[in-house]
Amino acid sequence: MAQQQAPKQYLFASDFDQTLSFNDSGYVLAELLGISSEEFERKAAGMAKLNLVQQGGELSYLLLHDPEFQQVNKEQLYEVGKRIRLKENINLLYRILTTGIAGHQFEFYVVSAAPVEIVQSALEGIVPADHIFGTRFRYLPSGKMDTIEQVTAGYGKVAAIDRLQHALKVGPERIVYVGDGSSDIHVMLHINRRDGFTIAVSENKHIAPIAKRTVLSDDALGVLIPILEEIVGLDRTGIRALFEKQGFLIQEWDKVSTDSLTIRSATTAGLKLVDKEAARA
Repeated sequence: MAQQQAPKQYLFASDFDQTLSFNDSGYVLAELLGISSEEFERKAAGMAKLNLVQQGGELSYLLLHDPEFQQVNKEQLYEVGKRIRLKENINLLYRILTTGIAGHQFEFYVVSAAPVEIVQSALEGIVPADHIFGTRFRYLPSGKMDTIEQVTAGYGKVAAIDRLQHALKVGPERIVYVGDGSSDIHVMLHINRRDGFTIAVSENKHIAPIAKRTVLSDDALGVLIPILEEIVGLDRTGIRALFEKQGFLIQEWDKVSTDSLTIRSATTAGLKLVDKEAARA
């Protein structure tokens, strides 16, 4: 009797804001505090422009240093998590990946720049709390935030992925990362360089060209498609059969290659060059 082979082990890591959810944690928190979305955008953009913090970590900086956000306590962060609208079927995505697919088994983690309390609250009962990495604060006995212990943004995400890889003892080529925006650039480049697999869930002009695949869907199960194709090796028929076995039909499945172009008049460009030469004369 042939001995059954052990499944291939993978690390699956996903961002949270606008990757597993439709909302950005900062906007939901601002709404809870009575701060307009425009004002939050202005404050976050100011932080990003000054490059004081890693991309994605702007909310953490505001929570410690901005007068309008400093009043926030841990209980309010948990309340924000309950208000965030999640994508459909995250629980099923978690179960399919962790149970295993055709000899491929995935350890499911969430790595987010958002405060860990928000993400744990939003995903309570879906993803175990110890599988969620987010920005951690140290609190005073009064419940007020004191300092940041760890920011999981930018290179902080790279460090988190490296720690998980070491703990799980998987090769770099067996890491799958899913993200949506600029804060995921560093970690995606890091994973791609070491032959891992990256998936973008938005057409963000900074992240889509970096990710090995891009999937647009309001359902979290959408990220299964490139995994099933590129890693598990299923064809379209096999993928549709797997979805049907779970009680779903893939109603629309369009593969689109998008070219982004900036076109200018060659005549105009030539005239500018002539004008510069004339000015020198």
